[in-house]
Parts: sequence; C-alpha cells; structure tokens
Amino acid sequence: MTSLLHVEASPRGDASRSTHVARGFIAALRAGVPSLTVDHLDLWQADLPSFDGAALAAKYARLSGRPHEGREAAAWAEIERLVTRVDRAEHILLSTPMWNLSIPYRLKHWIDLITQPGLSFAFDPATGYRPLLRPRPALVILTSAGDYATGESCGRPDLATPYLRAALGFVGLSDLAIVPVGPTIGPGADAAVERAATRLRALAPGFLRAAS
Repeated sequence: MTSLLHVEASPRGDASRSTHVARGFIAALRAGVPSLTVDHLDLWQADLPSFDGAALAAKYARLSGRPHEGREAAAWAEIERLVTRVDRAEHILLSTPMWNLSIPYRLKHWIDLITQPGLSFAFDPATGYRPLLRPRPALVILTSAGDYATGESCGRPDLATPYLRAALGFVGLSDLAIVPVGPTIGPGADAAVERAATRLRALAPGFLRAAS
C-alpha cells in the first residue's frame, strides 16, 4: 500500500495557501492511486515534546554511548516515535509558508526533534556524518508573499529553500523537490497559486512512481 506523510506547517487551516495547494496535490495523487494512505501531521495541533531537559540529556547520552537513565528513556521514546513516523512513510510532503525569510518555528522544532544520532544520522570521526533515513521521494510546497522566481524579492533573500534542502538531506531526504508558490498576496496571487497547482498535477504521477 502506498503511503504519504503530510507535514502541515501553517497554522491558518482552510485560509492557508500552502495547505490549500497541498490538498490539491494529494487529490491529484489519489486520482492516480486511490489506495494512497495519508498520515497527516499538523504541527500546530501536534503535541511536540520540548527539546530540553531529559530529551537533551538523552541525546548527549546517545552521543557518548551512555545508557539512558530515568526520564531520559521516556523522552527518547517520544523522539523515536516521531522519527519512526517519518521513516515508515514511502513519500513525504511538507507544506509550509515562508516566515521572516525562513520557516515557521514549529517546523524548525519538528526538524530539530527528528534530527537525532542513531535514529536519523550517524557520526564517525574518520568519515564524518551520514544519514540513516532511507531515500524516498519528498516534496516541499513553499508559499511566500513575495515572488522569488528570479532571485531575491524586493531585496529579501529566500533562506527557507537552502535550509530545507540541507536539513532534510542531512537525515537522508535528499530526493527533494521544492515547489515555490508566490506571491500569495496582491493581484498576482491567484495566478501564482494556479501555476503551482498545474505544476504539481504534472508532478503527481512521477512522484508516486519514484518510490517503486
């Protein structure tokens, strides 16, 4: 059975352009593969654990080879569940707005939680870092108020795209496509959304086939 994890990073619900475009893409995927199962992770509704205290101690215990003690084990189990949720999906879809040149803090929080030694990456002093998550098709729908199609938007850089490529590639999700949607405000907004939707409909069949 074909499976997709959709990570939704906008808090705006039905008013969100990124969520709207993502739903259209999922509909296109289901048109080709009706049996597609979607695991929907709304980062603003999910109870993401804090990455401090016991969780941080658990990470450093893992890095040093020390067994987890007390609350560390429970904190690490929560993180393992998040990583497993990513790893069991055959395809990854992430829909997010651009905030202040980069990504919403809840998305950064989630990425920090799933980027863990022994779970999603490994380190060897002789060879450096290597990802542990298996490669699979991943796609980011990135909406922005500006138009970054030809570079900076009115002097504002896009820091989200390079960050997402580096951060997701670090754990193994290097087969990544990023579809920009912008501008999402002003007279050109509807046309920008439709252009992105058209591109995504064209990408849908190949996106699912890529994992087979």
